[in-house]
Amino acid sequence: MNDVAIKVRGLTKIYRLYNDPVDRLKESLHPLRKKYHRDFYALNDVNFEIEKGETVGIIGKNGAGKSTLLKILTGVLTPSGGQVETHGKVLALLELGAGFNPELTGIENIYFNGALLGASKEEMDIKLDAILEFADIGDFVLQPVKTYSSGMTVRLAFAVIVNMDADVLIVDEALAVGDAFFVQKCMRFLRNFKKHGTILFVSHDLNAVLNLCDRAIWLEAGSGRALGSPKELCEEYIKTTIVAEQGGVENNKVVSDGIDDVQQGIGKDQRLGVLDEGRFRNDIEVFVFDPEKESFGKGGAKITDVLLCSRDNERLSWAVGGEEVRVKISAHSARPLLSPIMGFFVKDRLGQSLFGDTTQLVDEAVLELPAGDTLVATFDFLLPLLPAGDYSICAAIAEGTAENHIQHHWIHDALMFKAHTSRVSYGLVGLPMQSITTELIKKRLC
Repeated sequence: MNDVAIKVRGLTKIYRLYNDPVDRLKESLHPLRKKYHRDFYALNDVNFEIEKGETVGIIGKNGAGKSTLLKILTGVLTPSGGQVETHGKVLALLELGAGFNPELTGIENIYFNGALLGASKEEMDIKLDAILEFADIGDFVLQPVKTYSSGMTVRLAFAVIVNMDADVLIVDEALAVGDAFFVQKCMRFLRNFKKHGTILFVSHDLNAVLNLCDRAIWLEAGSGRALGSPKELCEEYIKTTIVAEQGGVENNKVVSDGIDDVQQGIGKDQRLGVLDEGRFRNDIEVFVFDPEKESFGKGGAKITDVLLCSRDNERLSWAVGGEEVRVKISAHSARPLLSPIMGFFVKDRLGQSLFGDTTQLVDEAVLELPAGDTLVATFDFLLPLLPAGDYSICAAIAEGTAENHIQHHWIHDALMFKAHTSRVSYGLVGLPMQSITTELIKKRLC
């Protein structure tokens, strides 16, 4: 039995680029076959396999070759070299609505698109109600598509595709258009589809890749740069993107310049002061700051400590969800910094950013950090209720503004913690309720 849904070997796509349109004619007529073009490799020797039932994300900057790859997989483009094998019925959510006839109504376009996808009129009759329910555009289905907004067109196109019983679904930024409710509906569909199908998912939204995908492929300049876990690839992608924007960043290690080692003592157990003992208390084990975790930055400053502590500044070895806590981040400057910014993110085991903040909008923000000094940022908040599992704090110090800054030190997984027990919470984290009550209103007898 073949367990491979998509197999790509040596895939290459070359475009001929001409400086002038007339050069194309010159080249075709030249008696000595003079070359007037230059080759552009949209894809260059790309290799990977996707097993049935996997959800694989593709990340990369604009122009990396993501859309070209998907168009070859769906048969829209012909490769210049290499081999592509797909097993099962493949459907694509690429340029949604591109195949619609603007003069036809929504209903007519549903049947038209169904025919293009190989479905008979009888099959579309059966699927029509489900398509209309998913699209949820009301009586507009009776109007010409040329009267639709872009969001309505995407809704209708997505609704047709998701009801076509595919084995492999290829998605290219299909969730970038549409309101929040529709995007959530699409994500619910994709999660359900994962249970029985294979998904190849392209998105610039790294959180969506982290949330949805089992593995990730990183394309860069038409070549496959890396293949691995979404968390590791997204973290490396963030780092190299910042490196490219800022013209070179020191890799991983930032020179300490004589900074003292982190002092680590025995932390306070916050559970001892909490009365609601029992299986519903959210007990969270806190580990110590690890300065050797993967990091990057220009090196103008270095994160020297990240603490989860009480409001009395006692380092916590155990914390309790719903209680007051404090995150303290210390950074030592190697050179003067103007308008330093410090911040943190709390991430789950998949690398999804759950919450965080920066000092950017603080009225009393430090405007200048002299060389050799230490800057400490303090964030006070109620610790959310965390589902059981592993979590980490990513900390950073930069210089400038939120829109335009230089990243001096960004450290992944600087502080780890683990939620051992959890009361029921809904979503990625739970909010600690101040009170939850019920009231019985008895029926009055007349």
